[in-house]
Amino acid sequence: MRQKEQLGLGHAVLVTKELVGHEPFAVILSDDVVVGERPCIGQLIHAYLETHSSVVAVTEVPHEETCRYGIIDGHLADGGMDPRLYKLSGLVEKPDPADAPSDLAIIGRYILTPKIFDKLEQTPRGAGGEIQLTDAIEALMQEQDVYGYAFEGKRYDAGTTMGWLKASVELAMQRQDIGEEFRRYLQGLDLS
Repeated sequence: MRQKEQLGLGHAVLVTKELVGHEPFAVILSDDVVVGERPCIGQLIHAYLETHSSVVAVTEVPHEETCRYGIIDGHLADGGMDPRLYKLSGLVEKPDPADAPSDLAIIGRYILTPKIFDKLEQTPRGAGGEIQLTDAIEALMQEQDVYGYAFEGKRYDAGTTMGWLKASVELAMQRQDIGEEFRRYLQGLDLS
């Protein structure tokens, strides 16, 4: 499926409606690289199976960086649920740090129920004429529970040059086939 017009993440998800049908589905954004013992999306699927609700991946970010992310408002889920699970009461897209409800940022991994398509169709275009997925998720919370899951693993923001470089270097060094050679190369660089 291809998004013919660039009208935001919400629109990109909406154009998959016919393909997805009436099943829960995953959204994986390529500019977030997550490395861990268990794949992040697998952790979200597990959380979905526990809650039967939409689940977004969240990670703690420095408070001064909350203005770069969608930030969740919520509390740890109760009732014996996974201790990494937060029941959401709101989302704030790129808040000023003084107004951020938490330091938990949504990153590019989602498990969504098909009800999100109804909400996306009703979501007006926002800044830049784009349909925001976070606006639709917030509308979804009026009818269904939505959870955040503080995944285990390391996240690289490959949407920034520095994040992409860090991911490339650290992951290259971990590879068995080139890690040692790459480490020797880095040690031989003149960093003055």
